[in-house]
Amino acid sequence: MKYRIFISSVQKEFAEERRKLAEHIESDPVCGRFFDVFLFERLPARAQSAEKVYLDELEKSDIYLGIFGNDYGWEDANGISPTQKEYNRATDLNLPRLIFIHRTPGKERHPKMAALIKAAEAEIVRKSFTSLDDLLTKVSASLADFLDEKKAFRYGPFDAEICPDATLRDISRQNVNAFIARAKEARNFPLKSSVSIEQFLTHLEMLKDGLPTYAAILLFGKKPQRFLISSEIKCAHFHGTRVEKPIPSMQVYEGTLFDVVDSAVDFVLSKINFSVGTRHLNVRVPTAYEIPKEVVLEAIVNAVAHRDYTSNASVQVMLFADRLEVRNPGRLPKQLTIPDLSKPHGSYPPHELIARGFYLTKYIEHMGTGTEDMIDRCVKAGLRPPQFEQRDCFTITIFRNPEAAFRKVIAESGETIPPNVTPSEDNATPVSHPATTQATTQATTQATTQATTQVTTQVTAQVTAQVKRLLMLDFNEASLTELMSRLAIKQRKDFYNRYIKPALASHVIVPTQPDSLRSPTQ
Repeated sequence: MKYRIFISSVQKEFAEERRKLAEHIESDPVCGRFFDVFLFERLPARAQSAEKVYLDELEKSDIYLGIFGNDYGWEDANGISPTQKEYNRATDLNLPRLIFIHRTPGKERHPKMAALIKAAEAEIVRKSFTSLDDLLTKVSASLADFLDEKKAFRYGPFDAEICPDATLRDISRQNVNAFIARAKEARNFPLKSSVSIEQFLTHLEMLKDGLPTYAAILLFGKKPQRFLISSEIKCAHFHGTRVEKPIPSMQVYEGTLFDVVDSAVDFVLSKINFSVGTRHLNVRVPTAYEIPKEVVLEAIVNAVAHRDYTSNASVQVMLFADRLEVRNPGRLPKQLTIPDLSKPHGSYPPHELIARGFYLTKYIEHMGTGTEDMIDRCVKAGLRPPQFEQRDCFTITIFRNPEAAFRKVIAESGETIPPNVTPSEDNATPVSHPATTQATTQATTQATTQATTQVTTQVTAQVTAQVKRLLMLDFNEASLTELMSRLAIKQRKDFYNRYIKPALASHVIVPTQPDSLRSPTQ
């Protein structure tokens, strides 16, 4: 991977310095291996405004390198120079900014350039230079520091490098077996659970010189955050439309990448509205989250798979009253632009091994269709298309619309929506009337009691996350054992307390014989 440097200055004042600096970086044995340089004057003539061209090129860059002297340069109608605009845009994008100030005793700076330098000095560490050789030396030192921070002195992608201090003892046998079982079902994975951890990681190309790579630790490690603490996911729920304290609900999830993704998805689904219809037209109860589960999953997996793991920042999942934001400390691949995400495009994963792990377990596809699928699913669910932004981090914004899911399940139920009936704002499950239909389900009202229930939905019935999971099952004529197995519950008492009891309290199920809960025909 090469980092792109955008050189910014008043062209006329530093014409030679710009040219020599670009040549120096590109010809240096070390810098040339890691950096490309953008110079505006190298571009051929285009039928576009100069401002649009250089700002677009800046957005594709990884580093802003500013050379400030005495001149401020040409000013537009608002009195702002291209150099000022480039610096401001780099600041908005949160790009690393390397500033080098030319010291010329006896010469007066333009007041606006002096103000720009003062603003830069207040935000970042800048260096001064007095000659071309001095500039080249100091730029080389700054770029070396940048590469050191990025842990760039390696010969492959980050996830393919050996994880320092990690050994095979840090890989969880349980996590490996769980992956094998899931990948075998999803993609016909060839290895068996009896395979050794060493053979398993070798097959996935996650073993290097007998030691686990970052990908191995992040996907299968016992304690991945011991080696990379920023691999956690931070989730927060706000009742309003902006970040405000105190935060009503906040969680920090640790574990493998599979663990943190699953936990973050469950966090979102437990907070958003979930609509349940009736069995008016079908034996299966129609249900829908206000944001499709697949969209939530894709947004979070995208963040985890594409983030910059050399950054100390974590993936953030923030649920507001009107939207869901998923932020990751990463940047779009240079081959793509924001508009490209809304149309067919190639797949350019920065971490091939991590992406392969998610692919084999069917969390993602390898075709670069994830963002398109998100857009299609949102539109079909009655939501606005997601919004993609690249600023200090890459952000996916998914807009909420509880009424869309409500109307969808009512339509699938064959019901009509009476006037003034809308979803509540706190995970309600509303329908037009408490119509119930007979459903033969075997559940338990005590540790050993079976119950056949009637599924019902009522206006403003409150549904917990566990009840949502219960209703999402195709439980028609399912046995108690089958229901418990699908929900990964081993004890009947737990099943009753966590699922049946809340469902009864919410009135989404009712006993067919309320006066005899222990009846064998219940």
